[in-house]
Amino acid sequence: MNVSGASVKIYTILVMVPMSCGPIHAGAHTGGNTGAGTTVHRVAYSTSRLQNRPDSAVSRDVRSALRRTPSLDATGIRVRARLGVVTLTGWVPEHRQIALAGNAARSVRGVRSVANQLTLRNSR
Repeated sequence: MNVSGASVKIYTILVMVPMSCGPIHAGAHTGGNTGAGTTVHRVAYSTSRLQNRPDSAVSRDVRSALRRTPSLDATGIRVRARLGVVTLTGWVPEHRQIALAGNAARSVRGVRSVANQLTLRNSR
């Protein structure tokens, strides 16, 4: 089989363009049929808020956000991040600070969700 340079370039373009358009899931019905019995569904989503960031960077930025939050005593709060899921454990001296800490953590770039397991510590 003799393949010319132009044919290789066209083949490369035909292969690369669908790859750059995002994920394609076969079997999902969208009304468009490819003619081969397979229906194609393109999924578009924004990654601006859900950027993949290293867990250490997310944890560091959440700790920083907690320290910068007015009326929040973050000395008893531990932060763990795994694949964008942030877990807050430890204690705070006032009940309203539990929600403050959760909101501060959610505001950090790369945080997908927050598991707020903070407890209230009586300061007696």
